[in-house]
Amino acid sequence: MKPSSAFHSANEMLKRMMASSPLKYNQMKKFVKYAGALTMLLLLTLVYSACKKNGGYYDAADESAPFSGNIYEYLKSKPGVYDSLIVAVDRMGLKKTLTDSNVTLFAVTNPSFQLALRNLNTLRKQSDKDPLFLSNIDGVQLDTMISYYIIRGVKPTDSLKLQDGLNLTSVKVAYPMHAKSVKGSASGQVGAGPEVIEFSNTKKSKFIRNWSTSTTASNNIRAKNGIVHVISPDHLFGFDGFVTRLTFVPPPPNLMVTVGGTFSTNRENGGGPTSGENSKKVIDGDDHTKFLCDLQGFLTMQFKLKTPEVSSVYTLTSANDAVERDPKAWTYEGSQDGVNWTELHRVSNFFFEERYQQKVFRCTNTVAYQYYRVNITELRSGGVFQLAEWTINKTK
Repeated sequence: MKPSSAFHSANEMLKRMMASSPLKYNQMKKFVKYAGALTMLLLLTLVYSACKKNGGYYDAADESAPFSGNIYEYLKSKPGVYDSLIVAVDRMGLKKTLTDSNVTLFAVTNPSFQLALRNLNTLRKQSDKDPLFLSNIDGVQLDTMISYYIIRGVKPTDSLKLQDGLNLTSVKVAYPMHAKSVKGSASGQVGAGPEVIEFSNTKKSKFIRNWSTSTTASNNIRAKNGIVHVISPDHLFGFDGFVTRLTFVPPPPNLMVTVGGTFSTNRENGGGPTSGENSKKVIDGDDHTKFLCDLQGFLTMQFKLKTPEVSSVYTLTSANDAVERDPKAWTYEGSQDGVNWTELHRVSNFFFEERYQQKVFRCTNTVAYQYYRVNITELRSGGVFQLAEWTINKTK
């Protein structure tokens, strides 16, 4: 019935009733009120029907139809989509995990692998190095990166709707990941769009600003042994660590560990040598701890080896937060007696690009010194210094 017809019918009914027998005022008032409500209900019904017919708001299905096989068989059933992922899974011996373990797979599609390899090989070409492929890249690094995406337990979207999301654990090395279900925007309305998952590599940091996050479709593809969510094709496989992992040349052995000795510094943390951020944290081998103190013009970190050794390499690792506390300028020095020092390397206007980033520095020293020190003279800004790790490394 059209809206105009509804008004006409109500009007005609009112006329007939008034003609047959006069109505009292209150009765007439009630009838008019009833007719108006009925007409409004008819209008709303028509509008709702029109919205449904023309599409209305986004209302995607929350869950795909179950797949009859396991997760590995699901990947194999999509030729041209997960070929690269299957190569990586097979090479790392993870087929069994995707076949008979209860897991959730954040599935990386071919474009993500292609983008990562293109970036890597562009850099290698500039260094006149041969290209790398999934079949021959460093297995240790590939194993670590592929493990990011295979999570213990079955994690459908409903389990990720907590306000702070959900902490996840990878299957092989219990690496901490995180996922959170959010609603996107549509037609200018916040939360009116499709549901997506923000899937993050936490980098073992509790600070969200240090995480690397990718958008993942809320697919809920159910296989016999778990759930598959499909990662956006513009995601770079390995998050932001793929290229650096495969181009980073690790430093030689740490003399502080292989030879041993005594550490000292001219400044200590305000809480004393037993505090949570005391000076010894800078040589404890854990980049998630740090040495924090006031610079007071300069800071010297010194290590006396048990026996003299030649060191032409040393490393510094940035701490978890507050980039203004990073060292910006320093000298690396060697000594035979701890009194007379020789400058081996000088750095100025230096900046760490990331948190927990290890930087390797090389010099031309050929002398076996028993004492080595880093003398820090400038920070990025302010007067508070921090550093996660310092190592003295053997010359190759």
